[in-house]
Amino acid sequence: MKTIDSFIKRIKSDPVLKKIIHRLLIPKNQARPRAWVKWLINPLLHKKGGGSVIRPVTRMDVVPFNPFVLGKNSTIEDFSTVNNGMGPVVIGDHVRVGMSNVIIGPVSIGNYVILAQNIVVSGLNHGYEDISMPICLQKCSVADIIIEDEVWIGANSVITAGIKIGKHSVVAGGSVVTKDVPPYSIVAGNPAKIIKQYDFGTQKWERVKELAKQNGVN
Repeated sequence: MKTIDSFIKRIKSDPVLKKIIHRLLIPKNQARPRAWVKWLINPLLHKKGGGSVIRPVTRMDVVPFNPFVLGKNSTIEDFSTVNNGMGPVVIGDHVRVGMSNVIIGPVSIGNYVILAQNIVVSGLNHGYEDISMPICLQKCSVADIIIEDEVWIGANSVITAGIKIGKHSVVAGGSVVTKDVPPYSIVAGNPAKIIKQYDFGTQKWERVKELAKQNGVN
């Protein structure tokens, strides 16, 4: 494995070699790797835990030069897309990735996480600043998305690049998350805002206004 890792590092550090290998792995202007990569190369490099399932009608745009990990007893449901071309995708144990989700790395998902349906989790952004060049030709940027343990993300939500969602938090359906979510919080809306947090003193989920009153904030 160390030999493989050093070979990958060598490829990434050499622009010419990187371009050649990239073309061998992925057809021009495409995101999906060639079939031989999926069947012969990826299984040797990527990790899949015991009891985990990737449903047959999924689009696994995973390449060998970035990590892809699926923990034990986790499931990726049909019609979902997973892409690690721009950064690693690491999914923990006992995770449920619902139907028609899109996960684009770099993304790290903890254990016991629930992703409902039609969710977009993308650590990638397209450049747009240069108005003399089409957006599709501009350089992309990436920023890690971290979803901690026990999080529940509702259907039709969008998690933007660089966001961290804290442990045991809930993202209400249809939310667009553009700021970090503290642990034990419920967020909703576009852009998503905190509407409830767990109060360890009262041992209840309290609305934000009630928490402010308890803390003496007007």
